[in-house]
Amino acid sequence: MKALIFGAGGQDGYYLTQLLKKKKIKVVGVDKLSDEWLMGDVGNFSFVESLIKKNRPDYIFHFAAISSTDHGVVLENHDTISTGTLNMLESVRLHCPKCKVFLSGSALQFRNTGKPINEKTPFEAKSAYAVERIQSVYMGRYYRETFGIGVYIGYFFNHDSPIRPKQHVSQYIVESIKKISKDGGEMKIGDINVKKEFGYAEDVVEAIWILVNQNKIYEAVIGTGKAYSLREWVDYCFKKVGKNWKDHVVPKKNYKAEYKVLVSNPKIIKSLGWKPKVGFFELADMMMN
Repeated sequence: MKALIFGAGGQDGYYLTQLLKKKKIKVVGVDKLSDEWLMGDVGNFSFVESLIKKNRPDYIFHFAAISSTDHGVVLENHDTISTGTLNMLESVRLHCPKCKVFLSGSALQFRNTGKPINEKTPFEAKSAYAVERIQSVYMGRYYRETFGIGVYIGYFFNHDSPIRPKQHVSQYIVESIKKISKDGGEMKIGDINVKKEFGYAEDVVEAIWILVNQNKIYEAVIGTGKAYSLREWVDYCFKKVGKNWKDHVVPKKNYKAEYKVLVSNPKIIKSLGWKPKVGFFELADMMMN
């Protein structure tokens, strides 16, 4: 069996690659920035079509994106998320219609009232990033319902790991604290009262694998269902180095958070037998160590 991973150089691509190799599935990874994998642009139809036609994979996983709601990356994210999804699905329709396709969704594409979000929560186009994720989902549903393609969608809530890029707040906090423990100094941060999930990426890819091997369920929220504040993360990580966060944290001026609480209701994915193994404190220990 063979799998194609677009966005293989990221956190999720790394952990999924490890899981698939354990299952004796050959992995062909594609990444626009990493020279460890095949370099290519998912927004280029000719490239995607030739790759899928050549490999005729059993699975395709679409992780390619810039994980940011910043409007400054709107064009790149449109190419990778929206156009990339269409390129994959049309190529699958033409060359390997029995291939299963996994599309990454996001918690940020839903209307967020602070209550747990599930698969029936309405979408809300409150950022360009959300628009692109929503478009990707509707394209996936169109190909599933019209052409019978096995298109699966996992709506990701925040998940981290020791290889999380430093621009993500959980890793930024960890790296800043490590530096402060050696050299002293301050850490600037936004609203530390914001609550979100702290899942573990390796757990998340196990949920993906469970989902893509279903015959009736095609979409699922993937999250822990437990929210913690950034204050709790900061406090615990500072205690790991024997320091009080109040002596080092400086609030960013004029900062406005995107949300107050972002938490999932992962009832469906848990009903399929999935359960996260790594909790909030275990994840912090792992990343700090």
